[in-house]
Amino acid sequence: MSGSSKKVIYAALLGNALVAITKFVAAAITGSSAMLSEGIHSVVDTGNQLLLLLGLHKARKPADHRFPFGHGKEVYFWSFVVALLIFAVGAGVSLYEGVLHIMHPEPISSPHVNYIVLTLAILFEGAAFYFALTEFSRAKGKWSYLEAVRKGKDPTNFVVLFEDSAALLGLLVAFLGVFLTQVTGNLIFDGLASIVIGLILGGTAIWLAYETKGLLIGESANLRVVEEIRRIVGAYPHVEHVNEVLTMHMGPKYILANLSVDFNDHVTAPELERAIAGIDSLIKQACPDVRRVFIEAEARRTVDDV
Repeated sequence: MSGSSKKVIYAALLGNALVAITKFVAAAITGSSAMLSEGIHSVVDTGNQLLLLLGLHKARKPADHRFPFGHGKEVYFWSFVVALLIFAVGAGVSLYEGVLHIMHPEPISSPHVNYIVLTLAILFEGAAFYFALTEFSRAKGKWSYLEAVRKGKDPTNFVVLFEDSAALLGLLVAFLGVFLTQVTGNLIFDGLASIVIGLILGGTAIWLAYETKGLLIGESANLRVVEEIRRIVGAYPHVEHVNEVLTMHMGPKYILANLSVDFNDHVTAPELERAIAGIDSLIKQACPDVRRVFIEAEARRTVDDV
């Protein structure tokens, strides 16, 4: 993960911690359910940034006898945990608070405090969102935003962006809930706003869990990398046919490649050894994220063999 991406996480961590404290103070003063839900949301986001940093730290551990391919998937595991926390804690508590305040509504005192806090929070979250969006736009390259989320192999790049997007939307909903409650005098709007915030968090969590699940299980490298490997191997001397190219991400910047190659029948054992070493070197030069290459010499497969 690049240093600029880490700055996004640190910025979100600091911002969420400060905003959470402010929201809880405002909720205690005003008794607003939506504001309490927003405070919980910010606490969850703060914890999530810590978990992402923990995952990045653990992913840097070197390979050992128990984990010969390193600990790169720590990033995927902790990103998945983040999604679960958003769903279980953030969405769950917000929905509970919303239902509770609809069943037993309480008046909001000093609503102007909520307006001040929400306005400041929107400004802070907006700045964090812009920072995260700028970094994500730079990292995605020529992909569309949706493609970058679907095909990206570093979940930390989009987890922060998802969180900031949900936070901004939640703040707007909380602002609207407080405003409608004050204007109409109907206390149900504050509880409804809390429920909507819970639904926003739940939807965000489900999407994050879906996107990180594949990486945790073991996604292949992007098609461009697979095709480049196939091209390099197919063009190498003594290679008759490339049967299969199997890849898997062991981390955002760690690809494992397993190749089945049909070599020329007349190649000698020393030539085969040099060919395998040469193919390994060329692949790693062309695709720096490919860290380990295993090549199996195997007769050309037919459709029935696959």
